[in-house]
Amino acid sequence: MKKLVVSFVAVATTAAVLAVPALAGTSSIKIGDDYFVRKGGATVTVKKNTTVKWVWTGRNPHDVVGSGAASFRSGSAKKSGTYSRKMTKAGTYKIFCTVHSGMKMTLKVK
Repeated sequence: MKKLVVSFVAVATTAAVLAVPALAGTSSIKIGDDYFVRKGGATVTVKKNTTVKWVWTGRNPHDVVGSGAASFRSGSAKKSGTYSRKMTKAGTYKIFCTVHSGMKMTLKVK
């Protein structure tokens, strides 16, 4: 009976460890008036397959444009809402707002 319990624990532990990479997380980035995360630019690092969600918090219209391992765009500038993107390719992305030239950030996907 002891051998059966030990085997069950070993199988359950292995299954749990293998399931962890399949879990996708979400990382939120606040967009304020003229900044991503904080003034002066920022670098955010996430794991591959994380969904990054940009959340509008300011009063001005903004958009999210990314270039790097893959390119993406949130669409036309808006004053509120969210934009989400699952980051499936590792690499460094330059993120900017086309409305405000000073709004820049770096997103590293590992």
